[in-house]
Amino acid sequence: MTISMYSASVPPLAKMLGNMLTWFDKAQAHAEARKFDTANYLGLRLAPDMLPLVRQVQIASDGAKGCVARLAGVEPPKWADDEATLDQLRIRVRKTLDYVESTTAAQIDGSEARMIELPRRSGEPLRFDGEGYLKHFVLPNFYFHATTTYALLRHAGVDLGKKDYLGPA
Repeated sequence: MTISMYSASVPPLAKMLGNMLTWFDKAQAHAEARKFDTANYLGLRLAPDMLPLVRQVQIASDGAKGCVARLAGVEPPKWADDEATLDQLRIRVRKTLDYVESTTAAQIDGSEARMIELPRRSGEPLRFDGEGYLKHFVLPNFYFHATTTYALLRHAGVDLGKKDYLGPA
């Protein structure tokens, strides 16, 4: 039995995006309880050479919307990376979730062999078939940035646990 490209992409991306919204709610509550501005979260980094939380969220968002668009054979929407508050990040993730969930199985199923090219700043573009793109590029990259977002908030003292990362069953 094979698994559909839709079921391997949209539901897991949507679930993690929804989980991220919960993390932001908990971060908001944490900041309010301790009486500090939620903007303090945005510049957090795990290491000096890593991108800050705001970019981790933007990249996860770009990965999710780019995935479903490319698998559906359409151009991904382009959004400005100008979020400067936790509320703006929440809006971006909600918009991404809405976009991901608006994609139907009919648009994505059968995209296993679709050729996908990702331009790079220097050199040849990255080239994948749809299945390789999803399995070996999108999902690892998306989860890397989502996990980093989780870890940054957790490190900042937000009351998050494994149950928050995995979300509802």
